[in-house]
Formats: sequence, structure tokens, C-alpha cells
Amino acid sequence: METRPFPLDTLGTPGPRLPETGSWQTHISETLRLGIPLIGAQITQLAVGTVSILIVGRLGTADLAAIVLGYHYFLAIFIFGSGFASAVVPMAARTIQVGDRQGTARHVRMGLWLSLAFSAASLPLFQYSEAILVQLGQKPEVAGMASDYLKIAGWSLFPALSTMVLRAFLSTMLRTGIVFYAVTSVFLLNALATYSLVFGHLGAPALGIKAAALALLGVEGLGFCGLVLYLRLDPECSKYKLLANIWKMDWPSLNAILRLGLPIGFMMLAEDSLFTASSLVMGSIGTLELAAHGIAMQLAIVAFVVPLGLSQVATVRTGLAAANRDRDGIVKTAVSVIVVAASVSVLGGSLFVFLRETLAGFFIGPSATNAAELLSLAGQFILVAGIFQVFDGLQVVGAGLLRGLRDSAVPMVMAMVCYWGLGFGGALVLAFPLGLGGLGIWLGFLAGLASAAVLLNARFVFLLNRNYRTAL
Repeated sequence: METRPFPLDTLGTPGPRLPETGSWQTHISETLRLGIPLIGAQITQLAVGTVSILIVGRLGTADLAAIVLGYHYFLAIFIFGSGFASAVVPMAARTIQVGDRQGTARHVRMGLWLSLAFSAASLPLFQYSEAILVQLGQKPEVAGMASDYLKIAGWSLFPALSTMVLRAFLSTMLRTGIVFYAVTSVFLLNALATYSLVFGHLGAPALGIKAAALALLGVEGLGFCGLVLYLRLDPECSKYKLLANIWKMDWPSLNAILRLGLPIGFMMLAEDSLFTASSLVMGSIGTLELAAHGIAMQLAIVAFVVPLGLSQVATVRTGLAAANRDRDGIVKTAVSVIVVAASVSVLGGSLFVFLRETLAGFFIGPSATNAAELLSLAGQFILVAGIFQVFDGLQVVGAGLLRGLRDSAVPMVMAMVCYWGLGFGGALVLAFPLGLGGLGIWLGFLAGLASAAVLLNARFVFLLNRNYRTAL
């Protein structure tokens, strides 16, 4: 899937490489060295949504239901569009390893083009979100409030997805520290702006749920500008001239990113849309169920960012090892990432099981309607969320390993079968014919994620054993 042969006189110094030693200690150390900043970046990025939900939720149960619905609607579209950024990682890993700076710049620029095109195509989904949500069975009051958020938040997709592409390049360059600092800055600014604008503190007007969207738009724009400035000022990154000739199209590279990125986007959407669809089903059951579901879901998302960060490590390190035809490096990368992810997932799941009502209490104000009932229902959902944390971690790491080998089409099909066939189909059966209600939805999640974990990791082992001599 390389775009074209490159002339030898365009080669620069090869980019970052994996350590030469093959010891397990070194691989685990490298996994943690790269993983901790990426995990931190994922935590702070998704904490942007968590903070918005925490703050807006203090306005009342209806506001909490609306921000949960709106945020997950936005997140589903954002995650699909981020598939192009994910495709940049293994593509850039190949060119960076041989010092092909022009090839790397082409991949990054075409990733930006595709991300911007996707953002523009997605705008109608935000502007007409109220009608869409009502047609999907949501209560008009909640749909209207969610739409107030989405009509503004939709514009933040442009800088948010562009930032993801730049972060993909920096991660492949092993510059994960700057990724963490950039996302942390966005988080802190968003928290301050949302708090001020929702309640009218610090001299700002009180704008309610719209404030969360305005804050998101502003800080995403600032975050993108900050990374562009860093890439221009950093001596090593500036050599790649990523934004030079930005208006010049490179069709072979664009086609390569598109062919790899679309299946990745569909695969990530298959999982996230499962949870978005579950929010719609919960909303049709009742506002209380939707609010409890939102609490449990937000906690699950926060826990998920740890294996998600490790999944990015898996893609980067597997891609670099594959570029060097280093089978031993691929194997040890996979084992080290899986061990770390499984350990963290077990720990996080245990906290969910034993502290479920304490965690739910952070999202519920003392004056909230039906606070005791909401706390009890959320606790049930959080209990199941704690059990499936291990499967969720293993399946996302398996997906990351496959992306490092530039395998995306078959995993996409596997994901759709597992998430929608077993997961959502099972959830509907458990929730309605079997009468388990909201709890049945969460048990369906468990079945879908467990099957995905098995199939995706089996696919990685199959490809490694079959293709490592010729395909890598």
C-alpha cells in the first residue's frame, strides 16, 4: 500500500526505531514509556466530555439526559472520522523508518484532507439533529436540548479531527509527551470555560447546555493551532514540512489512506454506535434509565481510555517492527501490550464492582429528581460494566495490533458481526422479550465485546503465523 517508489536523493535520516535488544523487560518498558503519555492523553481528552456531563448534569435530570445523548451522538461521528488519523500511523511508520520525509508528509497531508472533507460532509447531521433524534424515538424535550448542543459542537469536528492526524504523526515519531501536554491543556481550558459559561461564573453569561458546545469549539481550535506551532518550531519535526504544499493533492497517498482508514472508521463506529444505539433504546424506555445509562457509560468510557491508549502503542510499535520485518519485535510487542492492558482492565473492573454506588454518586446532585432510584439503577449498570472491562481492553488492543499490520477490512467485518449481531441483537432480546430492561442492554454489551476480543486476537495470531515472512 505504499504510494510510490521514492527517489534516493529525497531520503533523510531514518526516524525513530525500536530498541535493538529483544528482552521482555525492554519491550514492557517501551510499552509503558510510550503508553503512559498516550493513556494520559486519552484520559484527558475523554475527560472533556465527562466534565461537560458532570457540570451540565447539575442543572437537572433532563439536562443530564440531553448532554449524555448529545455528547454520544457527537462522539459517534468523531470516532468514525478519526479512522483516517489511525490510518496515518502504520503508513507513516513505513516511510519514517527509511527516512522518506516527503512520503511521510504526503500521508499526513492527505489524512488532513480526508478529515476535513469528512467534517464538512457531517455538518447536516448536526444541524438537523433534533429531527433525527425525534425520529429515533427520543423525547422532544430532550432531543431539543441535545440539538442546541450539537448545532454548535458540530463545528468543532474540523479542528478536532485535524488534531488527531497531527497526533498520529507525533505518536509515530515517538513524541507522545507533547501529545499528552497538548490534550491536557485543552482539558483544563474546557473545564474552566464550561464551568464559567454554564452557570454564569467569573463574569460570564449563564448559557446552560449551549456553553458546553461553545467551550468545546473554542478549545479544540486552540489545541490544533498549538500543535501546528509546535511542528513548525521543533527542529526534527519541522524537517518533514508537513504543511508545505498543503493544497497539492496526492491521489495515490489519498487513496491508500482512504482504503485503510475507512474500514478502521467503520470498525470503531461499529463499537461506538452500539453504545449510541443503546442510549436511544434506553431513552425510549425512560428518562431515568437514560440518565442511569449515561452515568455508567461515562464511567466505562473513562476506564476504556487506558486500553485505548495501549492500543495506539500497539499500532505504533507493531508498525515500526513490521517495517523492519522484525517478527520477534511484533510478538513481544503484542504480548507486552496485552499483559499490561489485561492487568489494568482487571483492576479497573474491580473498582467498578466494589465502588459502583460511590462512583455513581459523583454524577447525581442531592436535589436531583428520584435521586435514590437513579443511584440504584446506575449501580446495576456499573456492575456489568466492571465485568466487561477485561474483554473491552483485549478487543481494542487486538484491533490496534491488526492496524499495525495494516489489516483493517476483515477486522471491520468481525467487529460488525460481534457488536451488532451478538451485542445489540442479544441486548434487544434480553431487554424486551426476556424482560430484563436496561440491565439486558448491558448484558448484551458483554456478549458482543467478549466475542470481539476472541476473534480479533485470533486474527492477529493467524496473520502473524501465515504472513510474517512475505507480507511484512
